[in-house]
Amino acid sequence: METKNAEANVSAISNFIKNIVNEDLKSGKVSQVVTRFPPEPNGYLHIGHAKAICTNFEIADDFNGLTNLRFDDTNPVKEDVEYVESIKEDVAWLGFQWDGLFFASDYFEEMYSRALVLIRKGLAYVDDQSADEIRETRGTLTQGGTNSPYRERTIEENLSLFERMRAGEFKDGERVLRAKIDMSSPNINLRDPVIYRILHAHHHNTGDAWCIYPMYTYAHPLEDAIEGVTHSLCSSEFEDQRPFYDWVIRECEMPNVPRQYEFARISLMNTVTSKRKLKQLVDEKAVDGWDDPRMPTISGLRRRGLTPESIRNFVRELGVSKGGGGSVVDTRMLDHFIREDLKLKALRTMGVLNPLKVVITNYPEDGVEMLEAENNSENPEMGNRMIPFSREIYIEQDDFMENPPAKYFRLFPGNEVRLKNAYFIKCNDFIKDADGNVVELHCTYDVETKSGSGFTGRKVKGTIHWVDAKSAVPAEFRLYEPLILDDEEGEEETSFMDKVNPNSLQIVQGFVEDNMKSVSPQDKFQFFRHGYFNVDPKYTTPDHLVFNLIVSLKSSFVV
Repeated sequence: METKNAEANVSAISNFIKNIVNEDLKSGKVSQVVTRFPPEPNGYLHIGHAKAICTNFEIADDFNGLTNLRFDDTNPVKEDVEYVESIKEDVAWLGFQWDGLFFASDYFEEMYSRALVLIRKGLAYVDDQSADEIRETRGTLTQGGTNSPYRERTIEENLSLFERMRAGEFKDGERVLRAKIDMSSPNINLRDPVIYRILHAHHHNTGDAWCIYPMYTYAHPLEDAIEGVTHSLCSSEFEDQRPFYDWVIRECEMPNVPRQYEFARISLMNTVTSKRKLKQLVDEKAVDGWDDPRMPTISGLRRRGLTPESIRNFVRELGVSKGGGGSVVDTRMLDHFIREDLKLKALRTMGVLNPLKVVITNYPEDGVEMLEAENNSENPEMGNRMIPFSREIYIEQDDFMENPPAKYFRLFPGNEVRLKNAYFIKCNDFIKDADGNVVELHCTYDVETKSGSGFTGRKVKGTIHWVDAKSAVPAEFRLYEPLILDDEEGEEETSFMDKVNPNSLQIVQGFVEDNMKSVSPQDKFQFFRHGYFNVDPKYTTPDHLVFNLIVSLKSSFVV
């Protein structure tokens, strides 16, 4: 790799991690950058993981380095192949290709041998205390813990017991292997942490070959060292774990020495990113699975209609800053990048979400004409389309008021508006049902006012959208509000579930133009005055179109 080129890249889009990497290359501390994205396969990836993915892959790319996708699969009780496959799909969808695909379970034998190294050095011991007893004697954030009564077992006894643990002689929770560091350390993570526990559980990758499994905090640094990772990049909650990370690398005598660096994580308003809480939403059927468009999971955002480019641009704009919990980001910032990405890509068409029938009484009963409309006024290269127009059309219910307030410029008795890409129409009469609801308007049109004809005889203040009734395609529209009502994630399960917004999903039935008949799942459109929508890949069929609201059209957010 040519360091000179790497320096040129880092100078353009610098952050503290890139500065570190650049110095490491210049000094010869590393010859090739190797990063990794190491998810635990115990749930679906979410928007917070997107930052970790982009950071690891893009930093390696900037320095012509390598990035591994590695599954930290050390807990068979919570892991599943379903999660493995979803994670692979999400990373690839975001636009990244890993250089190596690895599993922590591939290294179980070496992890076991490194644990033997610790025991032989007098730096690990088998503890017979229960999990509750270990927790009680661990101390607090301000007060040190107390030594286990089994801490001074001989090396020979610890080796024998650990081998018997592996052989399956003990029950779950009967014994653990703990690192022997310092129970009085001010860092609670160094107070003899557990590094192996007994779990008689089937593993998705190793089957029943093991009944003891390494703890994540012990396994993770070993995995980095085994793979030759040079820069172990993680979010800020792991900062206090770094001393133990370094201890494991040093005392297990690993030939490769990775370094851990922490960056601030993403926290979005009205969004929950705890895997435990997301799983609770799924398990309690508060949402329609992990890919529900209201979920902050990558699969949910994809189904809703976000593009990988919008997510990557959002993450880049946030930047990479040091430590801390990171500030809470307004969701309007993400919405901004969605609009920016879609505004030149999405075909602009018309859809009526809450239909009100309009009869144009002076239009020929059997007449149909084709009107020309732009596909995207900001992108002329997308061309034009022809839309049918006839005697009966649908407009939005809220585009008519019987007794309008001041400055209401849409339809009301005696008022005239323009139909987008069509004619001026004037409301002359309306029909109500038995409940007093307006169900049909009777209007007349002015043939001289055809859009594009150059008519300048008079002006109207309102333009409304419409769909031709004769050719309209029925469609279902799914409209979303934030899933969580509070900006803060609740600590208690009950308080968290109480914050689920009961109005987070609204389903309405309407119509779209006849050019929507041939749409495919994940096609994206801008419906005039409503927003950007995505063809739902889960429920759309050839006979039933379902559109998910991606984002509304307007925002007050400024980058």
